[in-house]
Amino acid sequence: MIVIMNYRATDEEIDAVVKRLEKNEFKIHLSRGVERTIIGAVGDKTRLGDSALEAMPGVEKVVPVLQPYKLVNRLFHPDATVVKVGSLEIGGGGVQVMAGPCAVENREQLLTAARQVKEAGATILRGGAFKPRTSPYAFQGLEEEGLKILAEARAETGLYIVTEVMDAGTLPLVAEYADILQIGARNMQNFFLLREVAKVNKPVLLKRSSAATIEEWLMAAEYLMAGGNYNVILCERGIRSFETYTRNTLDLSAVPVAKHLSHLPVVVDPSHGIGKWRFVAPMAMAALAAGADGLLVEVHPNPAEALCDGPQSLTPENFTLMMAELKKLAAVMGRSM
Repeated sequence: MIVIMNYRATDEEIDAVVKRLEKNEFKIHLSRGVERTIIGAVGDKTRLGDSALEAMPGVEKVVPVLQPYKLVNRLFHPDATVVKVGSLEIGGGGVQVMAGPCAVENREQLLTAARQVKEAGATILRGGAFKPRTSPYAFQGLEEEGLKILAEARAETGLYIVTEVMDAGTLPLVAEYADILQIGARNMQNFFLLREVAKVNKPVLLKRSSAATIEEWLMAAEYLMAGGNYNVILCERGIRSFETYTRNTLDLSAVPVAKHLSHLPVVVDPSHGIGKWRFVAPMAMAALAAGADGLLVEVHPNPAEALCDGPQSLTPENFTLMMAELKKLAAVMGRSM
C-alpha cells in the first residue's frame, strides 16, 4: 500500500506512521518529495484495520497497490531512481554508454577495445568473462583471467566495469572485480541467483529475457529490491518474435512503459536487440529518443575475428561515428553525454 502524507505533515507524524507499520511487520520505503512524503509499505494489510492509518494525524490517504510488484512500482517512489556507479549517475537525465566486446578473448583485444571506446566517449566497459552460450562447444570465456584483464583495463582507462554473473558459486569472484553485476537474459528468472545477488552491495544490470513480459521483468527486479539491493538498472535487449531477419525484435516501447510503471533507470542493448551491426546505430538513436538512460553496445577491434557476436559488433570507427550522432541528439533533447 501507499500512505500519502499531508503536505503539512510533521516529522513526528511521519515517524508515528512508520513505527505503526513496522510494528505490524511491514517493510517500509520512505520517499520524501519536495511537497509531500509518500510511505510505501509491503506486508499483510489485514494486520491493520481498513481505516487505521487514515485516522492517524498527518495522513491524507491510503492507496492500495494492485500490481504484484511493489518496491519497483513508481507509486512507491514517484521520483526517478538514480543509480550511482562511482562518480557516474545512471538515471539522472544524462546518458551513460557501456561499450566493449561480447567476451574478453585476450589481453591485447580487451585493452585495445577499452582505449578505443574510452576515446569515443563511453564511460563503462562491458566484457564477458563467463559466457553463457547456446552451444557447449562455443567459447565459454576466460573466467577469472578475463576478470583480471578487465580490472587492468579499468586501472588504465578509468572506465567502470560491467560483466555478467552466471551463478551463486562464482558470484563472490565476479563481485570482487565488477563495478556493475549483469544478470543476463537467460538468468532473469533464476530466482535463487537474484536472491544471492541482492545481498551484494553492487549495482545490478537486469536484462529482460527474450520471452518475458514487462511485468515478469519488473517482478525479477522486485526480487532484487525485496532482498535489499535498490541499485537496479533495467536493460531492454530484444524479445523473440516471428521475425527472423533480425536476431531479436528490439522492443523500444518497453522503455517508456517501464519508466511509467517503475522508478528504475532503463538502458537499451541494441546490439543483442537487432543482431546486425549496420542497424545498431539507428536503433541506439531511437532508444535515446525513447528516453533510455543509457546504452549497452558491443564493440570489437576486429569483429570478423571475434569469438562471439562478431556480426553484431561495431568497429571502433563505426562506434565513434555513432557516438558523435548520439551526442548531437542528446544536445537537442537537453541531455548530457
